[in-house]
Amino acid sequence: MKIRASKLKSSDIPSSAISRRRFLSGAAMASTAFMVVPSHVLGLDGFKPPSEKLNIAGIGIGGQGANDLEALSSENIVALCDVDSAYAAGTFKKYPNAKVYKDYRKMLEEQKDIDAVVVATPDHLHACVSMAAIKLGKHVYCEKPLTHTVWEARQIAQAAREHKVATQMGNQGQASEDTRLLCETIWDNAIGPVREVHVWTDRPSNGLVNEYWPQGVERPKNSPPVPPTLEWDLWLGPAPERPYHPAYLPFKWRGWWDFGTGALGDIGCHALDPVFRALKLGHPTSVQASSTRVNSETYPLASMVTYQFPARGDMVPMKLVWYDGGLRPPRPEELEEDKEMGANGHLFIGDKGKILTLRTEKRRGYVLI
Repeated sequence: MKIRASKLKSSDIPSSAISRRRFLSGAAMASTAFMVVPSHVLGLDGFKPPSEKLNIAGIGIGGQGANDLEALSSENIVALCDVDSAYAAGTFKKYPNAKVYKDYRKMLEEQKDIDAVVVATPDHLHACVSMAAIKLGKHVYCEKPLTHTVWEARQIAQAAREHKVATQMGNQGQASEDTRLLCETIWDNAIGPVREVHVWTDRPSNGLVNEYWPQGVERPKNSPPVPPTLEWDLWLGPAPERPYHPAYLPFKWRGWWDFGTGALGDIGCHALDPVFRALKLGHPTSVQASSTRVNSETYPLASMVTYQFPARGDMVPMKLVWYDGGLRPPRPEELEEDKEMGANGHLFIGDKGKILTLRTEKRRGYVLI
């Protein structure tokens, strides 16, 4: 619709053309006979007009949530919520016009202009935070894993359908060219029918390099004071009550049963998604797992999980094996001596060849070996 520099009444504009935050509101035009509007406000020259921007709220914005908001910085970041004001300080500073909260429930109750939320809290809070937003009609982008349990995932999916909101789970890397090329290579039968796939990760911490989080440990015995910048009760949320300890946060919560989902829950969605897409996998017929000693507090030091899948269309039955904690599959004979399998990777075994994830300083992706 073209807007000319002449008298224009709000009644001349179809109601369907007016958004609730439209810059050129009917009331404003009814009282103004002549208006000069910059081209970027009208969405010309590649700019997005203010009326087309979403009002975004971030919940859990000290870590990955900060990166998620950066990708959405072209929108209106109107609210920020985090229970740890010290950990989230950098994000608060970056969006000075956003209202700041500690409790997501208070934010959702008080701030009515929010269109969508980004949820990047620890895993145990994903479901309750997402559900609260969905029930209020807010669109949701939730970091992986979508929820802490399978039951929670099913409830979230049902609520999203009922409330007709747009939802998405963060699963970085799956829109990459590497994943598309992997699918095309396998679908083109380059290595023949694939009967085995092995996927491994170096998470969690191996005890030598404390790069990730620990697992296979017991609950701390001491109870240091809660930092003044942290709302510990809000951080616990629906998890069973326990005293604060720096062994749980930030980030180290991933290894604890009450808060995280371990190495498989953290990396599995990234590493297994290309396998499921390329091999068109559905539900497995069986799952068998083994691990180091399991305790009631944290996930095991290392585990290996074997999934068996039935035939799918013209694809043969296959076995998928997951390894974590530094475990790996046998080194393929075809791999040159000067090449490393890498700390994280995939190995696809077909009747006519193999595909390996190769990561070097100059190359990252899937290669035929």
